[in-house]
Amino acid sequence: MRESNQTIIKFNYDKNYKSRDFFLSKSNKHVFNFLDKWPKWEKNFVNIIGDRLSGKTHLINIFLKKNKGIIIDANSLNDDYLKKIKVNENIIIENLTSNVDEKLLYSLLNLIEQDNKYIIITTLVPVVNFDFKLKDLKSRTKNFLLLNIEQPDDELIFAIIIKNLSDRQITLDKKLIQYITKRIERSYSNIHDFIYKIDQLSLKKKKSVDFKIIKEVLGE
Repeated sequence: MRESNQTIIKFNYDKNYKSRDFFLSKSNKHVFNFLDKWPKWEKNFVNIIGDRLSGKTHLINIFLKKNKGIIIDANSLNDDYLKKIKVNENIIIENLTSNVDEKLLYSLLNLIEQDNKYIIITTLVPVVNFDFKLKDLKSRTKNFLLLNIEQPDDELIFAIIIKNLSDRQITLDKKLIQYITKRIERSYSNIHDFIYKIDQLSLKKKKSVDFKIIKEVLGE
């Protein structure tokens, strides 16, 4: 860890997606609480919507540690999964886009409904807004319950910054983190990109991250 005479804030970064490592805030708590109520859901079809790096994958992995299921990356969806879903009660399709094989997706949704299984899909925008050409599939998307992860508030931004700093073994004074929190663009991906940039600039300058580096990356 880099040398620093600043107050150190430690955060145990964990890539195992444990429930205790997921920071709850008003931006995501409603999604977490809904998943935690399984199987007492209003609908069997659920669409979790959120920006890149907003915590969708973390939420899904927390869910699957409690409930059996299968994760399918939408880019690898193929006919083989029509057989695999038969032995799983919960089916999760991550990173779904409108480029998916529409007939295959429609068949999968039909099987899930027929067998009274549960499906969660994660997307950047609501699936009901996808411009599917297959009318029956387009109609099916209206059956999804939409759960939107909102843009992060100050509390969540602060926590995400600490996580990313810890992952890169960077220590910062609490006041500097608060300074960043008040000025950084409120998007999950931008927060991750910002930490990456200050780390790279720090390495380039061969010095610890300080106020000057932070201001430079913020464009101030």
